[in-house]
Amino acid sequence: MNWNQELLNSAIWVAKAYAITLVVFVAVMALLARGTVWGRQFWSLTGDYFSPRRSWRPLGGVALMLLFVLFTVRMNVVFSYWYNEFYSALQALDQKGFWFGMQLFGILATIHVIRAVLSSYIRGAFTIHWRQWLNDRTVGEWLQGQSYYLGRFAEPAVDNPDQRIQQDVTTLVTTTLALSMGLVGAVVSMYEFTGILWNLSAPMMVAGTEIPRAMVFLVYLYVIGASVFAFWIGRPLIGLNFMNEKLTANYRYLLVRLREYGESIALYRGEAVERRGLLASFAAVIGNAWDTLWRTLKFDGYNLTISQIAVVFPFIIQAPRLFAGTIKLGDVMQTSQAFGQVEEALSFFRTSYDSFAGYRAVLERLSGFEQNVRASSSLALPALAEQAQGLTIEHLTVRRPDGQVLTADLSLALPAGSALLIRGPSGSGKTTLLRTLAGLWPFSEGRAARPQGAACLFLSQRPYLPIGTLAAALAYPAEAASLDPARAAQILEQVQLGHLATQLDLAQDWSQVLSPGEQQRLAFGRVLANRPAIVFLDEATSATDTGLEHGLYRLLRSGLPQTVLVSVGHRETLAAFHDQALTLARDGRWQLGAP
Repeated sequence: MNWNQELLNSAIWVAKAYAITLVVFVAVMALLARGTVWGRQFWSLTGDYFSPRRSWRPLGGVALMLLFVLFTVRMNVVFSYWYNEFYSALQALDQKGFWFGMQLFGILATIHVIRAVLSSYIRGAFTIHWRQWLNDRTVGEWLQGQSYYLGRFAEPAVDNPDQRIQQDVTTLVTTTLALSMGLVGAVVSMYEFTGILWNLSAPMMVAGTEIPRAMVFLVYLYVIGASVFAFWIGRPLIGLNFMNEKLTANYRYLLVRLREYGESIALYRGEAVERRGLLASFAAVIGNAWDTLWRTLKFDGYNLTISQIAVVFPFIIQAPRLFAGTIKLGDVMQTSQAFGQVEEALSFFRTSYDSFAGYRAVLERLSGFEQNVRASSSLALPALAEQAQGLTIEHLTVRRPDGQVLTADLSLALPAGSALLIRGPSGSGKTTLLRTLAGLWPFSEGRAARPQGAACLFLSQRPYLPIGTLAAALAYPAEAASLDPARAAQILEQVQLGHLATQLDLAQDWSQVLSPGEQQRLAFGRVLANRPAIVFLDEATSATDTGLEHGLYRLLRSGLPQTVLVSVGHRETLAAFHDQALTLARDGRWQLGAP
């Protein structure tokens, strides 16, 4: 065999096949994107990444990966001819041919190693860039328009959005590349090695009829028939994979809640209840795992049986010709390799069915997440107009999600420096009214005007403390660098947290370090640090005694004389720090008067 000519032919083949593959690949991807549900889901999730208007690099990366796939296939073809020459030299006891084969193998192996390393780098780098873009896009959409909060009100509802962002995004990227490049390699390998098998195959008598090139037809019938049955066995894996993602995420969420509310659970001695809940959730995970195991055993066992039979199949067919002296040992070995390559290529869908099942589940989860984000962004939030100072409400009606009226036709005006106390029985909609004024409650009608952005702060009963330094928690939502250390220490002293002034640069989860009362005092310090135009306080002093509550409110009124205070509370002691009181009833009526 003229190896110089073979290597030249391989280079020409790669160039021709590359041009054809690019055209076919683009056409197939366009057809799938338009003609299949999962194709449309995929394109909706990641189509912008491959848009040439954004960047040409992703398309260039895909083109480069396709080139290396074809290069890999051609290297396998070259190795098949090397095996033929090498084993034929061994059979003929050709020492010169043997050592030439060894030298040639060294060259081919070196090219193969370099190709493998470059291919791994290109695919790995492409995976990282794509994953980073998709994560940034998904997180951005989730945060934009406060979908992370409003998603609970939108349909379709989604479970565990954190998992869909962290885990499903990664799975989508890696599995897409594995399946798409694997499919291209399988199709090209099938074409190339079918040609080799065709040249090595001989006629065979079947039921009195001579079938030319019988081995080619036999391998196709064998694998296609096996694949059809494998699809039937593996079909339930799609639903099982989807449920596995959902059930494990639910279990992980319960574990996170146990840690988050550990103090409350410990005070209630609720370990037994929590244990039952955790074990029940984990039992669902285990039940689905057993179902998946039995189905996977059937699927993998069947595939392994089919693959093992395929190993000896070409030897059985070619052995009579070898013993008759019509073919050489090298022809038998090349037949075996070509048969294996064709069988592997044809079996791609069969052996990748479990991966495809998981891929469909990931597409469904990310598509559902995207639909939820879009639905939440379209929710009609309260019309909050911007004004320089104060708060104005005109004909505001607040409802429950089921349509029941909580507050009907409310109108009032709070000038700068005024304070409003919202009171009423439990369930009358006090906190919901605050959420509406903060722009977070979509089930409302009317108009409200207030300063926008960071000019408003919302203090809840359980303040949010970001993980990081104490200075960052005090300055939030502003950056820690915007708060002078001396000023930060002074604020801590004012809210009676002076003992923490030396720990401003200490980073930890302060929500697990500070008591509820200390967290509420830190939230009041946050108001002093940001100096907002309006502060909404929802039971913001529930964990403090009345003396400390008195000091904190007096601190706000004296330190921020132009700030509007809107408070929700049940304590009568709050009345002394407010100019007006809004009393809500459960039937939607309200009354505005003196505290």
